[in-house]
Amino acid sequence: MLVLFETPAGFALFKVLDEGKLSKVEDLWKEFSNSDTARKVVKLKAFDKFDNTADALEATTKIIDGSTTKSLRKFLKTHCEGEKLAVADSKLGNAIKEKLKIDCVHNNGVMELMRGVRSQLEELIGGLGSQDLAPMSLGLSHSLSRYKLKFSPDKVDTMVVHAIGVLDDLDKELNRLAMSLREIYGWHFPELAKIVNDNVVYAKAVKLMGFRENAAKLDFSEILPEEVEEEVKEAAKISMGSEMDEYDMANIMELCNRALSLAEYRPQLYDYLKSRMNAVAPNLTALVGELVGARLIAHAGSLMNLAKQAGSTVQILGAEKALFRALKTKHATPKYGLIYHASLVGQAAPKLKGKISRSLAAKAALAIRCDALGDGGQDNSVGLENRLKLEARLRSLKGEELGRSAGSVKGKPKIEVYDKDRKKGAAAGMITPAKTYNPSTDAVLEQTPKSVGEETVEMKTKIDEEAPATEEKKALSLDEKKKKKKSKDVEATEVTNGDADGNKKEKKKAAEAGQTDAVEDGVKKKSKRKRPSELEEEATETESHTSKRKKKNQVKE
Repeated sequence: MLVLFETPAGFALFKVLDEGKLSKVEDLWKEFSNSDTARKVVKLKAFDKFDNTADALEATTKIIDGSTTKSLRKFLKTHCEGEKLAVADSKLGNAIKEKLKIDCVHNNGVMELMRGVRSQLEELIGGLGSQDLAPMSLGLSHSLSRYKLKFSPDKVDTMVVHAIGVLDDLDKELNRLAMSLREIYGWHFPELAKIVNDNVVYAKAVKLMGFRENAAKLDFSEILPEEVEEEVKEAAKISMGSEMDEYDMANIMELCNRALSLAEYRPQLYDYLKSRMNAVAPNLTALVGELVGARLIAHAGSLMNLAKQAGSTVQILGAEKALFRALKTKHATPKYGLIYHASLVGQAAPKLKGKISRSLAAKAALAIRCDALGDGGQDNSVGLENRLKLEARLRSLKGEELGRSAGSVKGKPKIEVYDKDRKKGAAAGMITPAKTYNPSTDAVLEQTPKSVGEETVEMKTKIDEEAPATEEKKALSLDEKKKKKKSKDVEATEVTNGDADGNKKEKKKAAEAGQTDAVEDGVKKKSKRKRPSELEEEATETESHTSKRKKKNQVKE
């Protein structure tokens, strides 16, 4: 069995003298306790030296990736025919087996053997001392680290992260210096703060003017418009500020210089950030802009980390506090984070910002992956194409909102279809029916007011005309009521007479037959209508019966 060992100087091939010791992995380290015992286990068979640092870097990177170089394949072909090869990496062993048809071994025994060889490497390889091996390993490690970084001036997202951080800090510092300048100089000339609103223009005016007494002699045409200049000069004459000495004014001048220097540096930094973003993430820049894209990259840490995020994560990136607070309190989660400041979201109506931010985040996730994982020489075609789609989407959403507000209940406006066949006459060509003239909507002139005498005469005539008619109606109603009463009395007398005659005849018949009681009961059942006197007698009888029963019950008790 042979052992392939990588060194900073080249590849070494060792011959295993006693393969039986590999089975005892726990005791194998004892064999490499010194150089004499180590030489009894392995022996150097061949050594392939690297020509230069570039050759060593290429071979090392190939081995890390699990592949072989041409020089290594040639070296193994010449020395490993019919032998097993012990390797430290299983991927490298599979690559050698596929290309060179050499059986490779990788197990715990081989790894322990590699550790022993590394501990006695200087003794096992003659002519390779520590004074030579140390600088070789240091140079190779530096070259390998530089190569693994894959340095490219077009893909340095670290500079973008720092640039956007410096830009934000610069804005805060500018604002702080401007507020301090307004507060300090306001003691001397407080009216200037109300006249000049821009911080940079305010600092330039203070630096040019110094003491407010100099305002009348100076020309502010390069800084201020004519109207503002005249207003400043008039305010300086009647200012209520306090006096200030030379030492304090020198401090204010230094503060103005600092603020103006930072203001001059800010556009330079913004141009640098813009150029870096167009080089690092052109598609993301085309979608959301330089500032928003740089803030997304800075929040994620790098462009590659941002590319690993889903579209839903990109949408709420920057709103983590609001998200966890909403989850904790069981409220609605936020719809957007840093992406809210994109121009497309700003163009949308408040009701549509959630929809357009979700669509923008999905397209931005695709653009970020194209920028991070695409080729180095790509353009921003993907970002521009997606931006056009999002603009069309925004227009369609706005159209739907207009349709809901001006159309039918379902959101679609009612559009009447024009029928050319119906246009035959003047009236037939109209789809909707013509409106008729309504004279009641016309304005009517007020009539002249009548005198009191005329009104009273008219009222009397109306009363005289209506009086006989009402009297006739009343007389007719009284006659009708009297007739109805007479007819009711006649019917009642007839009914009572008929009932009396019938009862007499039935009593006579019952007396003859001896069944008067039965006849009376039958007559009572047949008669549908009873007199009130009879009903009262029946009621008294029932009350007497019930009272007697109650007394009997009480006596028994």
